[in-house]
Amino acid sequence: MNNLFYIAKLLFLAERRPLLIGLTLSAVVLLMGVALLGLSGWFITAAAAAGIAGIGILFNVFAPSAMVRFLALGRTVARYGERLSTHDAVLRALSALRVRLLTGLLRWPHRQLERLRADAMLNRVTADIDALDGVLLRLVLPGLAGGLTLLLVTGVLAWLVDPLVALIVGPGYLIGANFVFFLGQRLARTPARQAEAALQATRRRLIQMVTAREDLTVYGQIDAAAAQCHHASERFGAARQKLDRIERRSGLGMDIAGGAIVALALGTGAALAQAGHLSAASAAIGVFAALALAETVAPIRRALTEIGRMAQAARRVRPMLAEPAGPPPIPPAARAPVSLRLRALAGRGGAGGSDLFTPVDLCLKPGETAALTGPSGSGKSTVLLMVAGALPPAGGQVILGADDGQEAVIDGPQPQIAMVPQRHGLIAGTVAQNLRLGAPGASDDRLWAALRAACLDHVITARGGLEAPLGFRGAGLSGGEARRLVLARAILRNPAILLLDEPTEGLDDKTARAVMLGVRQALPEAMILMAAHRPAEIEAADQRIRIGAPEARPLGAA
Repeated sequence: MNNLFYIAKLLFLAERRPLLIGLTLSAVVLLMGVALLGLSGWFITAAAAAGIAGIGILFNVFAPSAMVRFLALGRTVARYGERLSTHDAVLRALSALRVRLLTGLLRWPHRQLERLRADAMLNRVTADIDALDGVLLRLVLPGLAGGLTLLLVTGVLAWLVDPLVALIVGPGYLIGANFVFFLGQRLARTPARQAEAALQATRRRLIQMVTAREDLTVYGQIDAAAAQCHHASERFGAARQKLDRIERRSGLGMDIAGGAIVALALGTGAALAQAGHLSAASAAIGVFAALALAETVAPIRRALTEIGRMAQAARRVRPMLAEPAGPPPIPPAARAPVSLRLRALAGRGGAGGSDLFTPVDLCLKPGETAALTGPSGSGKSTVLLMVAGALPPAGGQVILGADDGQEAVIDGPQPQIAMVPQRHGLIAGTVAQNLRLGAPGASDDRLWAALRAACLDHVITARGGLEAPLGFRGAGLSGGEARRLVLARAILRNPAILLLDEPTEGLDDKTARAVMLGVRQALPEAMILMAAHRPAEIEAADQRIRIGAPEARPLGAA
């Protein structure tokens, strides 16, 4: 529950003023409801008593009638204002929470991010944030407003009616509601967890079935995949039935407790009226106020079925949140580096693991290209990630030299460095939208120039031009075409240092050589460091460094 309280505090502080207004209006709604029913009970009882006593002609019906109308209309207006204020504030607070969550995810180690499955992670995070919208709307705000109302009504009843009636009504609801809530949430914890797990399994399996529908159909597994989705859906339905039973039984418990409180208030008020300690009309105030206070504990029923889901979501979300960002630092003037040096750069396979390769030394100048060669798994991609600032080196340094002779050690991502990894990152959208991820303000002419450099302009023209739509993860392009589109996006960045991980994989030799030539012509002054396997890549390099050999040494100049 600590995680849930932390998230609730975070959301509340993000939109403190409108949420305080909403809390006040929520309490006003409850108080007006109690006052409306209490006044109506007093009015009816007092009017009847006046009629029985034969003094009805002297009884003022206008003031109570006017107050009843005022409370009824005021309650409606306050409810509208409360919903408007709290829902708008919660939506803004959740937007800020999403930003902090995504910012925190981006700070995870690169290897940890690589292991994430995009569809499962997105589904998980989306469901968790959706669950957390009820923390304030269905748990914290109703609970605070209800508790405040009970305390105020207890004091007013002690003043207007009798302290004994007040002690029956106020503390009775406080004790009864808390007892039902804590008992119900313990019973609902397990089925809520089961329902959430089954819902996520249903979504995940459905997404996987849709994504892999062609392969599943070819291998005759589409029916089996559909059966798995159906099974997960059945488990979700069974868990929801358990939660519905708990909700109904909790509601029954609250109704029984509320009925007992009303009966005690009626009996106590009647006894005090017969003893002459208060009038029948005053006793009616206590009875009708007890009836109206049932509204203060009504949100408990829904919160019971969702608190388990909210608690799990808070437990998963809290570790992923980034600390609140302070004012952004003023960036130093951007200076293009005039050299890239790897000084005894070393990497290890995990904490305490063995060295992946012997230390790498390299010096690269503007306009030069270096190729990292070696067998698969030798550590070429790891070296590129270290140069990009995505992985910390196990030893040695990555150094950028400036034209004034000063040097800077890379300890994180740098704006002058662009990297094209093996796994391309494309989004569902147009070709232009994918390209402008690298250069948001790029003109169409610049986009076409980058496509020509990557030898992709004819392919994009045949597919409909820059506005040609791409599917999820760039669906609609082949593997080689998708890789070249990402390469064109990197060219648009006009980086001082370009890191390429097997950039021509999947291309024929002629196209591969044309791509390497196009990249160099588009970025004549860039320092290019690439992991290379193919002859077209190695031939384009001025330096070649073998990774994984006993000594990382240059093999010659191209």
